[in-house]
Amino acid sequence: MESKINEYREALLKTLKEIAYPLVAIFISFIAGGILVYSFGKNPVVAYTALIKGSMGDWNKIGETLVTVTPLILTGLSIAFGFRCGLFNIGVEGQFIIGTIAAVWAGWAFTGLPGILHVTLTLIIGSLAGGLWASVIGLLKAKVGSHEVINGIMMNYIAMYLSNYIVMTFLNVPEKAYSVAIADTAKLWRFSQAFSQFNHSRLNIGIIFSLIVALVAYYILNKTVRGYEIRAVGFNPYAAEYGGISVKRNIVLAMVISGIFAGFAGAIMTTGVQYRVNNLFGFTGYGLDGIAVALVGNNHPIGVILSALLFGILQKGGPFMQIQGIPKEVVGIIQGIIILFVAANFVKVIVENMKQNRELKKITAKEEIE
Repeated sequence: MESKINEYREALLKTLKEIAYPLVAIFISFIAGGILVYSFGKNPVVAYTALIKGSMGDWNKIGETLVTVTPLILTGLSIAFGFRCGLFNIGVEGQFIIGTIAAVWAGWAFTGLPGILHVTLTLIIGSLAGGLWASVIGLLKAKVGSHEVINGIMMNYIAMYLSNYIVMTFLNVPEKAYSVAIADTAKLWRFSQAFSQFNHSRLNIGIIFSLIVALVAYYILNKTVRGYEIRAVGFNPYAAEYGGISVKRNIVLAMVISGIFAGFAGAIMTTGVQYRVNNLFGFTGYGLDGIAVALVGNNHPIGVILSALLFGILQKGGPFMQIQGIPKEVVGIIQGIIILFVAANFVKVIVENMKQNRELKKITAKEEIE
């Protein structure tokens, strides 16, 4: 019993240590934002009070903030999981889009099913569609060495235009720029159905699912052999391969899991919030915001949850700061300062890893010659 308690204590201390730097960066950024607000002749206390009231002022505002937080947790986890394997999955945006369109099709096509079965099937199909889309990037990286960033960007545009085509053809409502709606049996349960405090909020059970997925991601990465191999490849692929770990297999696996998280985010937005897909014409932004969420969360599942909550508060509370006469750009500046501080530490880690890789290459080459 005592050994278990010590194990949990060590895990907690390790988690706190990993997210300590981002928390300090956030604190400094808010101080810098307050100084900026003061330079405009405004009261920082009034500005930040408006930020909190706008995002957490009542139950409906809390609900709408958590609606924004839900996909940010999942797209942040998607980016973070890829980073743990040394992959920059910038294709999360496309995987999110594919997840939404696949969920619309599943929610519309499979009629007559019981509610619990239909919504579960819709979420699974949306998630797997995101994973399948990401697998193309992983396979190209593993088989031919094609860089995941370039492939991810191209796959984003393919996903956007493909979804636009599907929305305007196969799933189109005649003479409308949006898709058919999913069946009622494919819709996620909303908190407003049981709690009157959320009667004007779209908050749904997806927020609970996203937290569960974060815990699952933490367990996979830190408590399983496969997670250890993924982290080993991300830390040093040459050392991992030298130790008998298949780098190619773990690259594909990490990318698929990353895509599943992104597709799940898209499926939750479809089944819990939108119920249909519009003709996008552009990107949703959730995939790109996920990059910032992952960086600020230090690529740690628990850090991603806290980071997503921060970004959700900033996004929802920002307009209320503007009502107080604070330029809306202040929120963007605060976000930028946070990312700048965290990215500086991230670059430092990358440089250190590159040095270690070069040293290992020299050692390996020397052993082969001998």
